[in-house]
Amino acid sequence: MFTGIVQAVGEIRTREETPNGVRLEVESEAIGPVLKLGDSVAVSGVCLTVEEVGDQSFWVQATEATIARTQVGAWRRGDLVNLEAALRAGDALGGHLVQGHVDGVADVLSVEEDAKSGMLEVRLPAGVASVTVPQGSLALDGVSLTVNSLEGAVARLAIIPYTWSHTTLGELRRGNRVHVEGDIIAKYVDQAVAPYLDPGG
Repeated sequence: MFTGIVQAVGEIRTREETPNGVRLEVESEAIGPVLKLGDSVAVSGVCLTVEEVGDQSFWVQATEATIARTQVGAWRRGDLVNLEAALRAGDALGGHLVQGHVDGVADVLSVEEDAKSGMLEVRLPAGVASVTVPQGSLALDGVSLTVNSLEGAVARLAIIPYTWSHTTLGELRRGNRVHVEGDIIAKYVDQAVAPYLDPGG
């Protein structure tokens, strides 16, 4: 479990193809040294398991199932990724409950940034849009954000300057794509009430 509060931005140092996916070495002076074998770590919102650790880097592996629903398969050496170590009992819940189970990929429609604040507009996958509400929470590339407004599947999210400068969101441009995870509580509620709303159920 994570909170969507990014602890560091890392860099893909090495990429290796495997029989059932891809293996990645991620370099991070800030978070690399604190991770241990078997730890969970969110890499741009994707929950992966640490398989090997170095002085300032760690290795993770993504299977074909993960690659099919994320952008991990497109990552290359030099790409930047948001990093967050798993939440521990007693840690502050600074963002919202994030599983690191990406629901899909959202298209960036516009990016508005200035010295005081900014706005990010994305088109959500249908399954995420249906459980998203204004003033609710979304995780984009592992960053906990609040939905400023929602029109159909298009969400606008206010971004503070700190988030622009301390995550990969500051690198986004129109046409980019980002991992998106809907609010876990909303998804459970949707699943629970669905049978009672279905006219044929």
